[in-house]
Amino acid sequence: MPGLSEQSFARLRRGLHRLGGVMACACAAMTFAIAPCAAQDPAASYPNKPIRIIVPFAAGGASDVLARILGKRLTETWGQSVVVENKTGGNAQIGAALVAKSEPDGYTLLVVDMSAMTMTPTMMSSLTYNPEKDLTPVSILAYSPHILVVANRLPVKTFDEFLAYARAQKDPVSFGAPLGAAPHLAGVLIAQKEGLQFNFIGYKGGAQVLTDLAGGQIDATMNSFLATYPMARNGAYRLIAVASPGRFAPIPDTVAMAERIPGFVTGSFQGMMAPTATPPAIIEKLNKELARIIHEPDILKQYADLGSVPVDKSPAELRTWVADETVYWRRVIEEGKVRLD
Repeated sequence: MPGLSEQSFARLRRGLHRLGGVMACACAAMTFAIAPCAAQDPAASYPNKPIRIIVPFAAGGASDVLARILGKRLTETWGQSVVVENKTGGNAQIGAALVAKSEPDGYTLLVVDMSAMTMTPTMMSSLTYNPEKDLTPVSILAYSPHILVVANRLPVKTFDEFLAYARAQKDPVSFGAPLGAAPHLAGVLIAQKEGLQFNFIGYKGGAQVLTDLAGGQIDATMNSFLATYPMARNGAYRLIAVASPGRFAPIPDTVAMAERIPGFVTGSFQGMMAPTATPPAIIEKLNKELARIIHEPDILKQYADLGSVPVDKSPAELRTWVADETVYWRRVIEEGKVRLD
């Protein structure tokens, strides 16, 4: 699966508005001569010092791994060190706020699961920055779908059987997830789309969810392919469906939920953000370099090992996508009455 097609890049509904603009310079009129001023391209000498990539999650997670893979390649390409720093806490908002308030010069960047930009802010009223106004998208780096898995004790083997089973139960099916995280909201979305009720069981992290699912303490969950599939492959629980736009290459025999619920796409979109006032020329340079890197054969191999695929979009397209996703998930969150504070 080399990447997501235009059709697969879900919910990019509105027309795409590409960044444009005209660089103009002021010219001083003298008595005997007129001397035009040359506009300086801020990207021409970029980068000329080390770059910091802030990851607002603990080391070892998807955002951290991707930041280190791509940071290493940027270092090799540009000859300037790229340093990854983990700034955890506040459901990713502490690290995001740090970047939002940094000098907008392209030397402090954020690599983050984009749900922290498109979902979490709606659930938190105490943010110290405005994600839509204070950060600008640079690049979507990778997409990895959620997969739906159920306890082996459930008498279901297909997605349709799972929906029928959930609908027939006197007591709601239990669905484990870190509350407010993307897997939880994926479950909320299934319930809304199918008219179901789940008993959502909150956890601090996905690892304990999977342990309890394998032990039969809960009925179902959705979680990242990378974290969840190995135990499903070994029979700890049953793989039912994948939340990618179409069949997912590593598990081609697994039904995509979008085949049953049109437009249903959830998962981890890893992206890079920068402070809003960062010069567009620098944003564009970063975007193009990352687009080149993520299609290099050895990087594609590392992506495959992570259960991820590359995604190519311009900064303007990403800005539209972030805005659309924020609106989409705001409706899901408000209808589901999901709050983090």
